[in-house]
Amino acid sequence: MVTDSADLPGPQDDPYSPYADFSREQWARLRAATPLTLTDADLQHLRGLSDVVSLDEVRDVYLPLSRFLNLYVGAAQNLNVVADLFLGTPARHVPFVIGLGGSVAVGKSTTARILQALLARWPNHPKVDLVTTDGFLYPTSYLQPRGLLDRKGFPETYDLRRLLTFLAGIKSGREEVLAPVYSHLIYDIVPGEYQVVRQPDILILEGLNVLQVPDPQAGDGPHTFVSDFFDFSIYVDAMERDIKSWFVQRFLALRDSAFQNPRSFFTRFAKLDDEEAVATAGSIWEGINGPNLRQNILPTRDRARLVLVKAADHGVVEVRLRRL
Repeated sequence: MVTDSADLPGPQDDPYSPYADFSREQWARLRAATPLTLTDADLQHLRGLSDVVSLDEVRDVYLPLSRFLNLYVGAAQNLNVVADLFLGTPARHVPFVIGLGGSVAVGKSTTARILQALLARWPNHPKVDLVTTDGFLYPTSYLQPRGLLDRKGFPETYDLRRLLTFLAGIKSGREEVLAPVYSHLIYDIVPGEYQVVRQPDILILEGLNVLQVPDPQAGDGPHTFVSDFFDFSIYVDAMERDIKSWFVQRFLALRDSAFQNPRSFFTRFAKLDDEEAVATAGSIWEGINGPNLRQNILPTRDRARLVLVKAADHGVVEVRLRRL
């Protein structure tokens, strides 16, 4: 697919950019002889609602990325051995943590699941866990009385201390670390339910604001960043007009599926006709997701080690790798 550079986000010709830019074709050649082990059936299971990902894209984009990350993980494992040897400490199992950020509806979850499946097929890191930061949102009982329910996803709606405690436990090699579970059906944290993470080789942490630096005006909040715990970071990027279009498409798909469930927090949207649904989704974007993208998420893009750039058809057309 030919894409005009003007239709891609970010400066492609910035002489001071810290990134090396690869077209999809250039990046695909870096796959070398890495075999494709996913099938169409696997991919069907990994795709998110309304996401369009083909096996060709997995072969061209995600296989080279899994090869690169495999080399990166191997180097980190060797470095941990060297550090333990120098310090005279017993060898520790230190998980390799990948942070994956980007906007609502940009396809982060699908990207994370594909990477999890591919990385788990490498022999030196077969145990790959995936955790989303949704579980670290404050519950509705906290957000609603503070007038924050309609700002869910903004930085102030996350329990940052709890997330940092979770990551510290992962990196310290604790045998079990618990992550709260979030339900998109009820739009809230599930009381008493946890995802148990048991010393994975790799942990992928996926969420909107994983690359964000805390506001220095925030007072006595934590001075440690979530990204301080990352060994590698990825940002999924696209033009806002395209992300908004994907959000509207996903809203329409949810109207015809999950919103029909009587237990759904959004069941009030189930009876909207197409025109009403498009208008409602557009309003949600303009009032919540668009401002969050522009104010909080997009400014973190240049902190990522690697950026996957998507075109209007949802396909990755460019890969930007921060120069080492």
